[in-house]
Amino acid sequence: MDTLGGLLDAPRARGAFALRTVMREPWSLRILAESPLTLMIGVAGTLWLMSDDGEPVKIGPGDIAITRAPVHYTVSDSPCTPPQVFVHPGQKCCDANGRSLLHEMTHGVRTWGNSAEGEVVFLVGAYEHLSDISDRLLRALPPVVSLLHADWQSPLVTLLCEEVVKDEPGQAAVLDRLLDLLVTAVLKAWFARQDASRPDWWRYQGDRVVDEALRLMHDKPEHSWTLEQLAQEAGASRASLARRFQELVGEAPMTFLKNWRMALAADLLCQPDVTLSAVAERVGYASPYAFSAAFKRVRGISPNEHRARVRNAG
Repeated sequence: MDTLGGLLDAPRARGAFALRTVMREPWSLRILAESPLTLMIGVAGTLWLMSDDGEPVKIGPGDIAITRAPVHYTVSDSPCTPPQVFVHPGQKCCDANGRSLLHEMTHGVRTWGNSAEGEVVFLVGAYEHLSDISDRLLRALPPVVSLLHADWQSPLVTLLCEEVVKDEPGQAAVLDRLLDLLVTAVLKAWFARQDASRPDWWRYQGDRVVDEALRLMHDKPEHSWTLEQLAQEAGASRASLARRFQELVGEAPMTFLKNWRMALAADLLCQPDVTLSAVAERVGYASPYAFSAAFKRVRGISPNEHRARVRNAG
């Protein structure tokens, strides 16, 4: 696992919000939901995304934008159209007076908007839980990331268009994985196109010592790694590894290992037949009790609460 791969290994949707939005002019949506990460893909027509912290972004068919928390923004047919609909945390939508618009703007399976036959169509995929996105990734991104259709294309977009309106068993899990794949692919393409705006850690790409330490932790999370062992395996001193890892990754090696173990554990807990003891062993904890305490410190909820949340979301 290289440094960029380690960074992009973070998105792991759990019951993500996915929607096909259909709008007829004039329209304007004020987004106050503060989802950790939101993907927006133009399908038909043109829309504008106006972040409170940046310049307006025009989105046409095939164009993609990603926003990150806690930025607020407006999506509309024109930068001049005042907000008519307000989207609050939990994806609750209402008018300026606080009246719910959920029912009158719902037009079928995961289809929403002010008109079922509107000329503007776009897809929205939002991560609802901060624990599904690493702090490291969020820190590396500006408030809005955008890519033009001419600069990046993927069959995943067509697949998401087809899958988002299906109402079938297990569909939530399909949409979660598609969202993960799309976000990862888009960010990979975006990072590759950056120059002066690249995050500081980018210039350290290819650092042999850090890449080896990342590979070891990624491949063997169950091992009782110490900083000294990692440095020895990577061919560097403890001080050199600690300094280079902090510069490149943005956190200490042992902090990265803890967070990686918890991300892996969160995935394993989604498998109904995997016991807590098995998860603890897989991520390097001697007992399920020690693992449960560590998981709650990092994720804010117990392993059983996480498992129940995932089950309910499905």
